[in-house]
Amino acid sequence: MSITIRPPKPAEMEAYYQLRHDVLRKPWGQVKGTERSEDDETAYHAAAFSAAGNLIGVGRLHLNSATEGQVRFMAVAAETQGLGVGNFIMEHLEDHARTLGATKMILHARQNAVPFYEKLGYHITAKSYLLFDEIQHWEMAKRL
Repeated sequence: MSITIRPPKPAEMEAYYQLRHDVLRKPWGQVKGTERSEDDETAYHAAAFSAAGNLIGVGRLHLNSATEGQVRFMAVAAETQGLGVGNFIMEHLEDHARTLGATKMILHARQNAVPFYEKLGYHITAKSYLLFDEIQHWEMAKRL
């Protein structure tokens, strides 16, 4: 599979948010709009596209400090999960964080995503929050 990763163009942002909603919110009955965050305007967004130009994955990065980046809202379309899309997005976000001066990355992983992030070199640092009263999250970190 050929994958291109880049920041989404303004005209692509609705599809970007739709994918975030479809993967991260809709399966738990959450309404449209819950996939957005107040700090989206100041974050760096990455979007993965198939060779045919279809949006197949998204993720975003923001800096918590001059040296710490945080990944949020990672989502890969169901039909392309397991094909390396998430790996490519994470590599892209980590590379971008390095260019901004980050030396550490953190994220809050859903229980089912912990093995994915561990394969990328992240380790659990703490038990985090329980989303929608059922999805346990774990804080994870990695040195860049």
